[in-house]
Amino acid sequence: MRVVIAGAGSVGRSIARELLGNGHHVLLIDKDADEARVAKLPEASWLAGDACEISSLQEAGMADCDVVVASTGDDKVNLVLSLLAKTEFGVPRTVARVNNPKNEWMFDESWGVDVAVSTPRLMTALVEEAVSVGDLVRIFEFQQGSATMVEITLPADNPYVGRRVGDITFPQDTVLTGIIRDARPLSPTADDALEALDELLFLTIAERELELAEMMSLRRRG
Repeated sequence: MRVVIAGAGSVGRSIARELLGNGHHVLLIDKDADEARVAKLPEASWLAGDACEISSLQEAGMADCDVVVASTGDDKVNLVLSLLAKTEFGVPRTVARVNNPKNEWMFDESWGVDVAVSTPRLMTALVEEAVSVGDLVRIFEFQQGSATMVEITLPADNPYVGRRVGDITFPQDTVLTGIIRDARPLSPTADDALEALDELLFLTIAERELELAEMMSLRRRG
């Protein structure tokens, strides 16, 4: 997969590093792409330019990329880039960073954003997660449709502890996509058994969140 990332600060470089480690091709666009910054991630391709200028995006080969990540610290830049990626270059997937929660309402398909990631919301979710075993935490929502990603830490006395994933009937339109156990991510299979205090990541829809929360926060009777 070919990914173009605008903004080569700590966030952009971290995303790029993970994608490179997974075998993807990454191009970073940044106005300040000097030798010192490039040296921090030489495995990636780099382009010194303005991510809001058509000429820079053409030079980056935007029309041939699979995903664009707008990860700058400026919400205006992230919105303009997402819109250009969709309308001018037909990029299949756009992911945009939201820096100011007050601007979150603008990050939708009308601005070309497929997925909006709010850093403050993620940080809040992580704080809530640390103190709320059994509570459902919405991590982010997809702007196209009503799909959401949620997390819930499985209580030790939940009746599903020890049950195989394949034997559990989750709510309709709900998929268990990941398990974080002992600080390590796992890709769940039907034969994997849930363990106490597993952090469960689900893709679901807003209408099913309450049902899922009630199911995964149940306590054993007696």
